[in-house]
Amino acid sequence: MDIEIPLRELGDIDIDELRTSVLAQEETAWHENDYRQKAYDVHHDTQSIVLIFCDGEWPNMTVSKEPGWERLAEQAVPIMHKLIEQHYPPGGTIIRAMAAKLLAGGRITPHFDSHPSFRFGHRIHVPITTSGGVRFMIDGRPYQFEVGKAYEINNQKTHSVMNRSKEDRITFIFDYVPPSKIDPAKRQHMQDE
Repeated sequence: MDIEIPLRELGDIDIDELRTSVLAQEETAWHENDYRQKAYDVHHDTQSIVLIFCDGEWPNMTVSKEPGWERLAEQAVPIMHKLIEQHYPPGGTIIRAMAAKLLAGGRITPHFDSHPSFRFGHRIHVPITTSGGVRFMIDGRPYQFEVGKAYEINNQKTHSVMNRSKEDRITFIFDYVPPSKIDPAKRQHMQDE
């Protein structure tokens, strides 16, 4: 969503339980769903544990629980709900949620999120791991994210990430579409999923 600024800081968030669960995942969990890596060349150097994903054309999308739901929902859902409660209108729908890993030495090349749903949803990032060697660029400006904080990025601006460190960078990401952006009939269907 175009939030008129490149980045909005959402403040401190307790991620201890989510962080422990994400870091305890076996390597195979990061390879269960490679749709993003195959569909979007910019995600070539990434891996994901997907909890929720959407399929279809906006606004007629189907939101579904993916294999990562069983692995991380218990720890992730309270964080998502808390951030929504604190910063966004209630009654919307989470259409994507995942732990995303950018491999050590990897990069996500400059792009903007072009699927129509990205114009209507808030894209929230909750860093799980990071380092001084990770640079997140939005609209030509560098940002350093901190573990224990949450951020909303303007995904309609050109953004990229470079991981120059020797450690993988892991971020929990979710997309929240507020109720005003969802057709009432479709909103009920999405919430029933």
